[in-house]
Amino acid sequence: MQILSHSGGLLEGLRGARIFITGGTGFFGCMMLEVLLAASTDFGLDLKIVLLTRSAERFRLKARHLASEPSIILLEGDVRTFDFPTGLFTHVIHAATEASVKLAANDPLEMFSTILDGTKRVLEFTRNSGARSLLFTSSGAVYGRQPSELSHVSEEYCGAPDPMDPRSVYGVGKRAAEQLCALYAKQYGIESKIARCFAFVGPYLPLDIHFAIGNFIRDAMAGSAIRIHGDGTPVRSYLYATDLVIWLMTILLRGESGRAYNVGSEREVSIQQLARMVLEVTNSKMGIEILKQPVPGQAPERYIPSTARARLELGLQEHVGLEEAISRTIAWHAGRSH
Repeated sequence: MQILSHSGGLLEGLRGARIFITGGTGFFGCMMLEVLLAASTDFGLDLKIVLLTRSAERFRLKARHLASEPSIILLEGDVRTFDFPTGLFTHVIHAATEASVKLAANDPLEMFSTILDGTKRVLEFTRNSGARSLLFTSSGAVYGRQPSELSHVSEEYCGAPDPMDPRSVYGVGKRAAEQLCALYAKQYGIESKIARCFAFVGPYLPLDIHFAIGNFIRDAMAGSAIRIHGDGTPVRSYLYATDLVIWLMTILLRGESGRAYNVGSEREVSIQQLARMVLEVTNSKMGIEILKQPVPGQAPERYIPSTARARLELGLQEHVGLEEAISRTIAWHAGRSH
């Protein structure tokens, strides 16, 4: 696996580790499992992983090769109420809570409870597990709407989502969960590392929910025109999944406790440019359908991180460019369909 050549001995810090992971059945979790298992085999790390999942059967159907690994134990339960697994652990990775637009719209209280109560449950488990450190995958949504004049948002930016707007439930929930991590770090000495994650592409990325890049790849692979439901002007950036895992593992093992790090790419691209890029990578001639017109004089919405802290403090960088990331993602999904 190419990612291992970029880890620079980083994963040696996990030799003999017993890791508890929540959210292991999602995009982030499956990629982390792939990398951790490959590293364990290639470097003889002897990793043991306990994976919390809401449905062990659904995970087996999604990733049978991962579910059948003897070094992975599946623990079925809700992140808010799960029974603590027995024995001592070295690390905890809390990556549960899907960024579901549908759930946020239809049952925001459920989303808020899952984020906040789930994080508290994981922190309580960490207290009792003997774990040296906890990684919490937060979100760039904690910054609220990025001002149009701010090209890249840094960890020092003091903006926030509107707590009176129910549509802000995901960002407000993640922000409150970060505060819980800080409180447990202060009161109980838990080493809490925060990864504020932005947008990504790669294997296991769902192609049928609200992720624009996933939808565009789905349309192109189906031989259809790419449909943009908005006006195509919002500006985003995308980090490839293997780079994502390197960044997350580096923050877990080398990040400073009680400190947040932005995780993402600084290469900006508009949604319309992204759609064109997917067409070019797939050699599709089907074109693009843009359903709305831009509002004259309105600045494009932005969601771009500054990653200076991660680059300067932890030596992190982006290894896979966006065109290559799209190509690899398409190849992975094409392989799954055969």
